[in-house]
Amino acid sequence: MPSRILQFNSHSPYRQLVGVGGIGTGLFFELEGNHTLGRNESRPARLLNIRDYCKLHIISHYVAVLLGANPSGSPFHVLPIGKVGADDAGRRMIEEMAAAGIDTRYVDVRPDQPTLLSVCYQYPDGSGGNITANNSVSSRLTSNDIDGCEALLADRGFRTIVLAAPEVPLEARHHLLKFATIHHAFRAAALTSAEIDTARREGFFSDVDLIAMNEDEAGMLIGEAFKAANPRPFIDRCADTLRAEQEHIQIILTVGERGAFAFAQGSWDYCPAANIPVVNTAGAGDALLGGVLAALAVGMPFIGSGPTRVSLLDRPLDSAFDFGMLLAAYTVTSPHTIHPCANLDTLLSFGQGLGITLSSAMNGYLGPLIGDEDAQ
Repeated sequence: MPSRILQFNSHSPYRQLVGVGGIGTGLFFELEGNHTLGRNESRPARLLNIRDYCKLHIISHYVAVLLGANPSGSPFHVLPIGKVGADDAGRRMIEEMAAAGIDTRYVDVRPDQPTLLSVCYQYPDGSGGNITANNSVSSRLTSNDIDGCEALLADRGFRTIVLAAPEVPLEARHHLLKFATIHHAFRAAALTSAEIDTARREGFFSDVDLIAMNEDEAGMLIGEAFKAANPRPFIDRCADTLRAEQEHIQIILTVGERGAFAFAQGSWDYCPAANIPVVNTAGAGDALLGGVLAALAVGMPFIGSGPTRVSLLDRPLDSAFDFGMLLAAYTVTSPHTIHPCANLDTLLSFGQGLGITLSSAMNGYLGPLIGDEDAQ
């Protein structure tokens, strides 16, 4: 069924996303008991009928759906760079990406190793984590694979968002970010907690314009734990540490059920999580980043202004960060890490059902129904 997409105009800054990261699938277990899984613990868990996806696929999917991506490049082009195995999982990933309008020409199918697999686990309270195989075909992505895609940036670098997502080697991701720096693309990235120290040593953050982190990753960066009762020292130290690497860096910092913070040009904004029943939080951070990137592509400001929210209803949504938080809230209502019904229409209906309002500026980015002849 036709759906609206975010509206491009002559001032929209970006027309393609080139991303690198994991492409794969996974298993999902529901653990018994809310206490954190111990190092030597064996615990019963129920295998769930949940469709699980890896980070590059999740983020790229939401960007593609919200912007009406098409392999032709009009109105937007999404080109993931990655590897899958010549197995059922790999074939299904390519088919699903293509169905979302993603151009899969740079997804290499290899017969000698399996598609990336993650095992996700969820506690009864809805929180959870995952364990990702490090010997899948995704682990074989190299800088040479990135070299073959430089032409994607050479012609349209300044109109391009480059995404460096986890689940492939850090060296290959940094290599793409360096190309993005040369060709003046917008550079977005995420890291795992285990990669933070290596990324700092190798100057990774100096080639990033927007970094998305959760509280554990940020804690690894600054060497302390997030304190919900007094978050300001933690988030300020995080900003100071990253700005020492890249003066103009923007930050998304998620803090679980408490919501997220966003930083730009010396200022923090805060968006609380929506008060909704949670089915599955896995993939919500990736959806947040995907929503932000889609909104930035059409020209929404990264963060807004106004009084600090206590509730998501306290002021109209008016920024890419707000838009991403709305998408993240919607995705946790699905058991799957890509919400199968997510598009701009269903997202807006979800927000209306919660009583959320949009600023007049954000309403200006909501495009007409695709196929509506009166909307030309």
